[in-house]
Amino acid sequence: MSNLRIPVLEALKVPTPPLSVQREVAEVLGSIDDRITLLRETNATLEAIAQALFKSWFVDFDPVRAKMEGRAPEGMDEATAALFPDALEESELGWVPKGWQAGSLDTIFELNPKRTLKKDVQAPYLDMAGVATSGHCADTPISRAMGSGSKFRNGDTLLARITPCLENGKTAFVDFLEDGETGWGSTEFLVLRPKAPWPDYYAYLLCRHPAFREYAIQSMSGTSGRQRIQNDVLGRYLLPIAPDSVAVAFGSIVEPIQQAIAANHQTAQTLSTLRDTLLPRLISGQLRLPEAQAATEAALGGALQA
Repeated sequence: MSNLRIPVLEALKVPTPPLSVQREVAEVLGSIDDRITLLRETNATLEAIAQALFKSWFVDFDPVRAKMEGRAPEGMDEATAALFPDALEESELGWVPKGWQAGSLDTIFELNPKRTLKKDVQAPYLDMAGVATSGHCADTPISRAMGSGSKFRNGDTLLARITPCLENGKTAFVDFLEDGETGWGSTEFLVLRPKAPWPDYYAYLLCRHPAFREYAIQSMSGTSGRQRIQNDVLGRYLLPIAPDSVAVAFGSIVEPIQQAIAANHQTAQTLSTLRDTLLPRLISGQLRLPEAQAATEAALGGALQA
């Protein structure tokens, strides 16, 4: 046949299951999609809560201002409220809570901390495309022989340092590796990790804050189209440094939030894989609908428990 004529195509008979079965299949797959959407929306809400707390404590100093006005700080117990002073004082940054310091980022952060990973060893690899412009969750890394690139572990924050990725907001929190495992990725990742006792998630929340991002973007240097932020320049970023007790209290609140986001993301990935596995098997008849429903109910039950 030199060409394929439309009437021939129109005459082809394609086997299809009864409409009732089609609807049941759509219902099964739709229930999975609904759960994935709900998990993603929940994660967006959880991260917004963490960002709001970061801004309240370390940008607006709401607990301090409340005590200055004779009010009890909202949303915290007496022990946590007692960690905050009832006055502000001038600093290089302007007004900061009394007793806090205005210091450079490299005072409480490690920038590109040393990680050991031998060349050509297979290890989890994450490229720039796998980092989202919003939300802390990255794509699942692939296994690749170590070449040239950044190295990171769970608890690190990855910040895209080059244009336009920095402006686009590409930032990720590393929570997808095995315990003690080292991953690697793009040379254009800048790896940040807070020093103890600052919680790991503090770095991610800082990197998402508009004032920090504006500083990083405005401080890029290099040729047009290849501009990037340098380590030493980022290390000079000034920020208010609270006492260790405040850092520990902040971590006790945001770390469970980070863990919940990670768990929800993992569940959403599991459901996505299940959906993509069920669809072709249902269409081909390899899998019966009751079996698909049982697998879906088991997966959704796990998602509901998470």
